[in-house]
Amino acid sequence: MEERVNLIETFSEFKEFKNIDRESLMRILEDIFRSVLSKKLGPDANFDVIVNVDRGDLEIQQYREIVEDGAVENPNTQIALSDAIKIEPDFEVGEEVMENIRLEDFARREILSLRQNLISKIMEYEKDLIYKKYENNVGELITGEVTQVWRKEVLVADEEGIELVLPKSEQIPADHYKKGDSITAVVERVEIISSTPRITLSRTSPMFLERLLEREVDEIRDGLITIKNVVRSPGERAKVLVESYDDRIDPVGACVGLKGSRIHGIIHELHNENIDIINYTNNPKLLITRALNPAKISFIEIDEENKKADVYMKPDQVSLAIGKGGYNIKLAGKLSGYEIDVFRDDIEEEEDVDLDEFNDVFDQWVIDAFKNIGCDTAKSVLKLSREELIQRTDLEEETVDEMIAAVKEELDEE
Repeated sequence: MEERVNLIETFSEFKEFKNIDRESLMRILEDIFRSVLSKKLGPDANFDVIVNVDRGDLEIQQYREIVEDGAVENPNTQIALSDAIKIEPDFEVGEEVMENIRLEDFARREILSLRQNLISKIMEYEKDLIYKKYENNVGELITGEVTQVWRKEVLVADEEGIELVLPKSEQIPADHYKKGDSITAVVERVEIISSTPRITLSRTSPMFLERLLEREVDEIRDGLITIKNVVRSPGERAKVLVESYDDRIDPVGACVGLKGSRIHGIIHELHNENIDIINYTNNPKLLITRALNPAKISFIEIDEENKKADVYMKPDQVSLAIGKGGYNIKLAGKLSGYEIDVFRDDIEEEEDVDLDEFNDVFDQWVIDAFKNIGCDTAKSVLKLSREELIQRTDLEEETVDEMIAAVKEELDEE
């Protein structure tokens, strides 16, 4: 019949759904039919629904108890003996009769209701499946194919054909896509909008760069190197703070790779975004010094309470510290957690002496203690008071006094 054909076609449609397994589809179909049959035959009716998704059909088997003629109280659960023996002559009172309910026995309205309910349930299941899948994958890399390019966003299909969205605001400025292009991004967020899951991708998120590093650097994946922080100005510059818990591993070298083999692929993916890999330290002055690389710093004054840092350097180093578009100093501030202000150092370079020149008088570790607080020249040592030098370097008073005396003597000689 026409109604039966329509229902079979419906099964065929559902069988083509990529994101629903056969068992789940069968369970949904069974639940829908049980609901309709309970209304049609009553809540006490005893029946089985057997769905064959591959063939696109189903069997409905109703079971009724055989009772004496005239004792039928509920025709949906009981059948008179005289009617039962027409089905099978050997039946007796108390036994159970199984009969097939034909799809043709359903009214047209019931068929249409079944179809609508099936469509609704399958769509709900698909949406729920998509949401749960990506809810657990926020922050993970995904590669898909561009299916539509619009002014404000790009639509991307994953390997299962699920539609993802890459907004313009989450694209690197140099990103330009056309239909059919392959695209790699990170899952930024998953939300429900008008009962439909919306999966938003990002290529500007710091997490995107972090995941690219994890993919390229074995030591990060194995937990030997930890990424402490990532800050970015997408398409321009990025700074990555890394730390190794194994002294035998150079975290910066491992991330860069031999002759830049590991970092080059990431830079290419980010359209030549400059990436600074920085070795982590809990010394804020040293961290700021490293974060402002390649600028050379004379000395730093830290305000721990207000998380501010005044950085002094030679005039020719200021532009390096600030960087193109101010990106270098902005990212250094985000990476270190300090508000950084740069000041020109009024010490004339030709009148100063590099602190390393004193390595014939002091051990290198003593010199390094001064350099770690920004005192890498003779005059930068004299910029700070004796008490500040003792407190910041954590050296013995005698050692600090000897350094001050040596510096003054050297400068006086010149």
